[in-house]
Amino acid sequence: MAGTVSHSQTGVLSRSSQDSAAWIRAADILAVLVALSLPWSTSLVSIFVVVFLLSLAPAFDATHFVMALKRPASVAPVALFVVALLGMLWASDIAWTVRLHGLAPVAKLLLIPFFIYQFEKSGRGLWVAIAFLVSCTGVMLLSWLISIDPQLTPASSKYAGVPLKNSIAQSQEFALCAFGALGAAAYFWQGRSKRFAIFLGALVVAFLANMVFVANSRTVLVCIPILLAAFAIVHLQRRGQAILSIVTLTVIAAAWSASPYLRFRTTELVSEYRQYHEANAPTSTGQRLEYWRKSIKFVEAAPLLGHGTGSTKALFERDAIGQTGASAEVIANPHNQTLNVAVQWGVLGLVALYATWIAHLRLFWSSSGLAAWIGLAAVVQNLVSSLFNSHLFDFTEGWIYVLAVGVAGGMVFRRSADPDSTDVAAERAPR
Repeated sequence: MAGTVSHSQTGVLSRSSQDSAAWIRAADILAVLVALSLPWSTSLVSIFVVVFLLSLAPAFDATHFVMALKRPASVAPVALFVVALLGMLWASDIAWTVRLHGLAPVAKLLLIPFFIYQFEKSGRGLWVAIAFLVSCTGVMLLSWLISIDPQLTPASSKYAGVPLKNSIAQSQEFALCAFGALGAAAYFWQGRSKRFAIFLGALVVAFLANMVFVANSRTVLVCIPILLAAFAIVHLQRRGQAILSIVTLTVIAAAWSASPYLRFRTTELVSEYRQYHEANAPTSTGQRLEYWRKSIKFVEAAPLLGHGTGSTKALFERDAIGQTGASAEVIANPHNQTLNVAVQWGVLGLVALYATWIAHLRLFWSSSGLAAWIGLAAVVQNLVSSLFNSHLFDFTEGWIYVLAVGVAGGMVFRRSADPDSTDVAAERAPR
């Protein structure tokens, strides 16, 4: 009888373990669907994220999650959300619907601990990285296609060479894929699979060439050199860094000579600034400068706690009364992450914002491997691009950050807990 009971208990435990493994795999697949849909759709991302969270429940390990939640990489983004939540209380002259609308862009940061928890447990973060790369490759090929034959441009497209969304979002996607693939190519070149490394290198060239000849945002033109420098520091010795510097300068010179589009996008800055400075014209450059000038003034009026969640647009509306040109522009997003946070939550918000970036930089900088490199590239890209945009709060760029940091963070923690892990995404990359 005892043997029968023991056998029965073993069967129950075995089925329970199988069910748990099935739910963990289902959550991984849903994260893959989030990555696949991100370059193409906003509504699908929202749907898959909700279903992903629901799929965690059947196999949820509260002890493991609390452990993941206590780490700085999880605590910092949650703290930023809490500041935004509390900020609703002192936005006294703002409607509650507007306050909730201001809270929504910050809420996505709450997903970072859940992704860390999931992929530390499952170890299938490479699935998500491949899904995002494949999806962005599809967008990149479509971008090349419509640049060759504009008649194939989708009706919903608003920008030349940009089949979906906008040039800023597309450029951020392509840049992260290019440098993620570059890190993977360095990994595979070291005796594992030179052919696959060459294939990845070809993808890198295709993504970068698209941004040089087809469509780019000027923000990404600032990000690329910084990401290249980060790659050189992480992956190359001094001799390799010197060679890369020479090759990069040669490529930049060739690209500048061969691409009228690149020259136009760069030199247009001067023309836009002159129009703004001389005639207060609402050019792209002029608008940003005006947003920053006014935002600094708003911060000075409430430096410690800011004006409250969702207050930015109302502040611009009041300041625009009686103004013309660029000074009459009204915006809810000052196109700078630091100012966006400081206007609403002051120094308190800035502490939480920079604690988030620093926690994630330290996590990936202190680790090695493909996952650490992808995470580091995502954080560096977000930091640099957030000088000119509020990319942590924007939909596509914000979800790129949440997904990359969460998934890569989980893989890094898994690697640190099990140094003998053979997961490709967690293995050490060459230095």
